[in-house]
Amino acid sequence: MDAEGYAIVVSLVFVLALLIVLVVRSAAQYARAKDRNQIIWGSGLGLAAAAMAVEAIVYWGVAPGPYLPAYVFLSAAIVGVLSLGATRVLHRPRLEAGYRAYIFGTTGLVAVLCAITPMPSSMVTAGVITGNPPLSLLVASTLVTGPATVLLLSASYVSLRRKWNWHTLLMIAGALILGGGGILYIATFPVALYYAEFVGVLLLFLGLVSLPTHTSVPIHVPAAA
Repeated sequence: MDAEGYAIVVSLVFVLALLIVLVVRSAAQYARAKDRNQIIWGSGLGLAAAAMAVEAIVYWGVAPGPYLPAYVFLSAAIVGVLSLGATRVLHRPRLEAGYRAYIFGTTGLVAVLCAITPMPSSMVTAGVITGNPPLSLLVASTLVTGPATVLLLSASYVSLRRKWNWHTLLMIAGALILGGGGILYIATFPVALYYAEFVGVLLLFLGLVSLPTHTSVPIHVPAAA
């Protein structure tokens, strides 16, 4: 294995470890605070961990046939699920309900097409998934990742207008980079998804773990005599 191969293995293992930490943390926070957002973020990160596991399995030389449909589905579902957490920022319950139904419907369509559409073995080159799936899956995946990325951008704009918060900014940036990687994967630049996963998950890790939020406590100063 050459230097590039070792770099890919290290990045896959590193990102997978970060994802597992974030999923466990989201579950712990939900158990403590019953915050539904933690379930949404944790589910999206869990899908990302599954995609990373598929990448590692394929890279180690296991026959990719059974894993390629799962990878194509996960690549779209990650962005869609993560965008569900951003709808809470907009404070529009009807939009949130309608968008949730849309994401579930389009993600379900991708799942069905992945189950019935044969995947070409040419999608894998030297253990790296660099090829595009059939056109029907590209179109269906775009129905998920396109609106999801637009919603993430809109939610980030609204959130930053209300309050400049590096904690929120890093989380949104990580989700946006993951979404951008999914779009580049569809736009015949699939290797970008590997880099997007690495950078996006690292930003999510910093936003969720390394930058805790602080609440300010008012200080009462005695009046001067």
